[in-house]
Amino acid sequence: MANLTLAELIELLNECNDWEDPVEPTEDVLDEPYDALGYDSLTLLNAISKLERARGIELPATITSEAKTPRELLAAVNSAPAA
Repeated sequence: MANLTLAELIELLNECNDWEDPVEPTEDVLDEPYDALGYDSLTLLNAISKLERARGIELPATITSEAKTPRELLAAVNSAPAA
């Protein structure tokens, strides 16, 4: 499967956040913490769940505390083995 892109991740996060104050998928957001981008923990959990189902992967249960920025989540998703 192709690597998840920043644009795809931000679109999913915006969707999981009900498009409330949507974030633009620019390089500037790669290292911003999720709370600074306006995403809460429920948004992140929902997005991770959708990513796991759609990509057939299983991320560590600690991913929400370990991946604090889009760059870190992209790295985790793109390196995750198939479940």
